[in-house]
Amino acid sequence: MNDTPVSQRERNWSARTSMQLREALTGDRRGVRLLLPFAGPAVVVSVAYIDPGNLATNLQAGAAYGYALLWAVLFANCAAMLFQAVSARVGVATGMSLGKLCALRLPRPVVWAIWGVSEIAAMATDLAEFLGGAIGFSLLARIPLLVGMTITAALTWALLSLQRRGYRPIELAIGAFVGLIAVAYIAQLAFVTVPWGPVLHGMFVPTVPDGGALLVCAGIVGATIMPHALFLHSGLSGGRIKPRNEQERAQLVRYANAETIIALTVAGLVNMGMVIMACGAFHSGHREVTEIGTAYRTLTPLFGSMAAGLFLTALMASGLSSSVVGTMAGQMIMQDLLGVSLPLWLRRLVTMAPSFVVVACGLGVTRSLVLSQVVLSFAVPVPMLALIGFASTRDVMGEHRLGGALLILAIVIFVAVVAMNAMLLVRTWPFS
Repeated sequence: MNDTPVSQRERNWSARTSMQLREALTGDRRGVRLLLPFAGPAVVVSVAYIDPGNLATNLQAGAAYGYALLWAVLFANCAAMLFQAVSARVGVATGMSLGKLCALRLPRPVVWAIWGVSEIAAMATDLAEFLGGAIGFSLLARIPLLVGMTITAALTWALLSLQRRGYRPIELAIGAFVGLIAVAYIAQLAFVTVPWGPVLHGMFVPTVPDGGALLVCAGIVGATIMPHALFLHSGLSGGRIKPRNEQERAQLVRYANAETIIALTVAGLVNMGMVIMACGAFHSGHREVTEIGTAYRTLTPLFGSMAAGLFLTALMASGLSSSVVGTMAGQMIMQDLLGVSLPLWLRRLVTMAPSFVVVACGLGVTRSLVLSQVVLSFAVPVPMLALIGFASTRDVMGEHRLGGALLILAIVIFVAVVAMNAMLLVRTWPFS
């Protein structure tokens, strides 16, 4: 009785979407109308792949190394696509999130260890996302970074309040942000010349010019294969609608795969666009441009205010939306792994704390963003291994068990990420 007309309408969006999902499963919806209600979970998690952490690593990759590290972006995006599809499959097949499966099937000390790694990853994630949005507001309004952080926190809180009105309003809001980010980043390519020969060479011929490039590669992987997104996708996919039989479950798996491929293909193209733009704008005469603020101020004299405006628009939109998704994931991970549900204000306070420490200590913001993504690169093997283990177990997945070529590919990617992290440790170890 206390609902406002707006909130009631937003709740009706979720109910209507649930009804449309059921109609699609029973064959009463066809064509594009069949696919639209399934668009949601992968779109939400795709924000994690085009957040300010991606911008920071891609900016450094393009400005310092040209197109040479595009292969790392392609590898990371393909790996993310596979593991997000596996995460969605686990959610649909079991009706549970990856966190709940870990809590139910793994020893308690292992669950606590997974939570510890995930909490560190959540803080590293929010460092990039929260600071990214704050930098955008700071540059736009020419205000101190701490004030920009306060504005970002308030807007993030407002967006998170949509969760109380059902799942569809938050999906639609995040989807709108994804569209805005994609248009803004891709539009920036109009300001640079794209030599497709070197671009294709950089995409398909792996090179690591020096130890700094290896650090950036690790950051690219960490910024792309996001630990919290692997947990979140399973929960979102498994919680929207319950299949009534195996046929409906198989349909949901197929639709989840299709949505994941589409959403992360868009995210991958945006990431490629970031590197290509950074290379075209800065690699030839401004290789020293590795800070987000410096990049913004350099774009105006190079290409005009429109290019700089698009850059800021994408930065603020990605910072706000990805911070919302990161908080959603943090809530889900803690509740599913430990059975503990913190108040939303406390959850935000915990994950925002490192961002305020970085700014208060005067640390390099963009450098901190890149290093936070390297932390994620070391954290991501944990959910990857858990997904491989559960998804390949018939007792958990039934006939939807992951096997054959996909299982082998997932294991190869997991080993490649671990090997890259090991190489980074060896090459940057102080006494090597």
